[in-house]
Amino acid sequence: METFRFVIIGTGNISKTYLNAIEKLKNIETVGFISRNLHLPEGISNKLPVTADLNTFPGEFDGVIIATPNGLHHKWAVAAAQMGKHVLAEKPLDISLKAMNQMIDACKANNVKLGCAYQYRTNVDNMIVKELLDQKAFGKIIAADYKIKCWREQSYYDSAAYRGGYEIDGGGPFIQQACHQVDIYGWFFGRPVRTVSMLGTFLHDMEAEDHGVAILQHENGMIGTIEASTCASPGFAPELYIHTEKGTIVMTNGMISEWHIDDIPNPSKEAVRQMHSGAGSAAVEETSGHERIVEDFVDAVRTNRQPIVSGEEARLATEIVLGIYNNNVYQK
Repeated sequence: METFRFVIIGTGNISKTYLNAIEKLKNIETVGFISRNLHLPEGISNKLPVTADLNTFPGEFDGVIIATPNGLHHKWAVAAAQMGKHVLAEKPLDISLKAMNQMIDACKANNVKLGCAYQYRTNVDNMIVKELLDQKAFGKIIAADYKIKCWREQSYYDSAAYRGGYEIDGGGPFIQQACHQVDIYGWFFGRPVRTVSMLGTFLHDMEAEDHGVAILQHENGMIGTIEASTCASPGFAPELYIHTEKGTIVMTNGMISEWHIDDIPNPSKEAVRQMHSGAGSAAVEETSGHERIVEDFVDAVRTNRQPIVSGEEARLATEIVLGIYNNNVYQK
């Protein structure tokens, strides 16, 4: 089997996560980086080539991993697609409908794959609950309440001018720290038909929200809530409560922590359960989720199927967040 070669675009913290993940995979390798400052990621000793532009990259490659700030994903996706290269984007897919459309259209037009690193979908417990929801095993879904209570020091927002702003980051914790959980929410329960939110900026010097809550109504009558924060010191693992006709499930960091469902035994397994929560730090040292996303993406290219999280699927999480931002009724 030929080795699949990635160029990683961006050299911030998350680029090291991808580099470390790929080093653990067979027949997949990182062959270089794209950096506007021509710098390798901090702490990386191997001397891989680095250029400022894809067109000047000195070697052959098959795909790119986009690890730039959120609002720049579409720029690199379109450039890579036009070169015939497959595209795996870090979450979120991008921050606007227009940008996401450009990414999806460019990849379709150039017959390359587009995937997004919403790796929580590969967690075994999330996959089990998704399958049972699709089977309507729980009967009527009454409510789903997601709490994503993170902590970030002011230094996190001071570390780059774009952090916590709308132009590049796309907003605060809803589009940044909580977008993984928003993706799971949309994957589990679908698109809401009505959204009302209250978002404010309480502890940080930043443009966007640092704490808020959204209420989401669904076509089947379910009422959902999503709370996202970077004000919750010291940071807590995300929790999802699903209240159904047959009882309640509690999931902590993508793993079943409580199971109170009539007539269905707890199906949770112990294998492959560790995930990075991001509650107190942006650094991702645990790479198993990224390994599974990268391996699945390469297999999707090799077998000509859609990745586990395609561009079209990843789009929904951003759409839900935009609905939350556009329906903020908070007054301070």
